[in-house]
Amino acid sequence: MIAQQLVNGLMLGGIYVLVAVSFTLFFGCLNFLNFSVPALFMLGGFLTWAGVAAGLSWPLAVVLALAVAALASLLVERLTWRLQRGGPPLIPLVSSLGFLILFENLVLVRWGSDARAIPSPFGDANWRIGEVVIGLPQLFGLILSISLVFGLQALLKRSKLGRGIRSLAENAETATMLGVEVDRVAPRLFLLAGLFCALAGVLFSLSYQLVSPYMGDQVALKGLSAMVLGGMGNIWGAVIGGLIIGLVEIFAVGALSADHVNVVVFGILLLSLIVKPTGLFGDPALGQQKL
Repeated sequence: MIAQQLVNGLMLGGIYVLVAVSFTLFFGCLNFLNFSVPALFMLGGFLTWAGVAAGLSWPLAVVLALAVAALASLLVERLTWRLQRGGPPLIPLVSSLGFLILFENLVLVRWGSDARAIPSPFGDANWRIGEVVIGLPQLFGLILSISLVFGLQALLKRSKLGRGIRSLAENAETATMLGVEVDRVAPRLFLLAGLFCALAGVLFSLSYQLVSPYMGDQVALKGLSAMVLGGMGNIWGAVIGGLIIGLVEIFAVGALSADHVNVVVFGILLLSLIVKPTGLFGDPALGQQKL
């Protein structure tokens, strides 16, 4: 039983990892808490369902869903962060919240508020190790999530874009003085982070075969918690935080009930912040820099 819960927790944590890393990119680089993240997550999952329901193949539906989410993320960059970055810091935050409401309600108007079941292309494919059952879609999602983080880390360290992002994360003004074109780096950062969010939504729909217009709200809240728990601005801290939140959630369901999940998850988050306010890997004494 414990082994099964451990597996389930890691699989769920893989979804939270992508959302937490997305929050880390936005906040760690731009100091921008992007409240449209739940909507980008929802667009990835819900539009995949819409494509499959319209008769498209799974791969084509996923590609179209990711493309729409990427365009939505670029729209947020253009009309929130870029236009309003010189003003009061709360203005872009509130504007991104407006985009969250807009995107959710556009889906709500078009398809209604009911949750929709989505058929899995994997069917009921499971892998059994003794009494432990590992769902292949969930395992695929976890492996893909961790692989993408490794790829992101390589991008940040070895590419020109990555150097620009890291410079921006350290100090935007200094980065500009050193020749980093912020207006070119920022849209690519929004595109990258938006794709991470949308892909998390696709993996969620693939694993749990259910989508709704509000599917991103709770997941994004857990992803934000994972970022804070791991240490804001630290990518691998976000990964560890996402896996911990997933494990805590599954064990809380097993030990108590689904109604107590949020109490346990956020209670542990608050307790950890009281003990270590910077998060698990947010202490500068550990030699950790942003990203």
